[in-house]
Amino acid sequence: MKTLIVEDDFASRLVLQTFLSRYGECHVAVNGREAVDAFSAAQAGQEKYDLICMDIMMPGMDGHEAVRQVRALEESCGVLSSSGVKIIMVTALNDIKEVSRCFRELCDAYLVKPINLTELLKEIRSQQLVQ
Repeated sequence: MKTLIVEDDFASRLVLQTFLSRYGECHVAVNGREAVDAFSAAQAGQEKYDLICMDIMMPGMDGHEAVRQVRALEESCGVLSSSGVKIIMVTALNDIKEVSRCFRELCDAYLVKPINLTELLKEIRSQQLVQ
């Protein structure tokens, strides 16, 4: 599994990277712009990401805009969101309107910080990324 962790908080980034590196290669972006650039480069190089863990509140480009741009890049290549990269929103925002918005923007799952690693593993298993 190849993962892109998009998180501006060092401690959260470290927890996710340490945990997810057990399951494969992990790359890190500290904001939405870096995430879109990394996704685009990986897609162009035919080394696509399987999973993106995306924070919402970040400086510059937030997670909402980054998800929209990632899905637009997939669509421009004829990839439907249902068969594209799996995106798990990982955020401190625990508001039903925010959760609904993320799913409308085509994320695959939503987890609230602090991250429960058991729940994260359950989600990546449900997306059939690991066994």
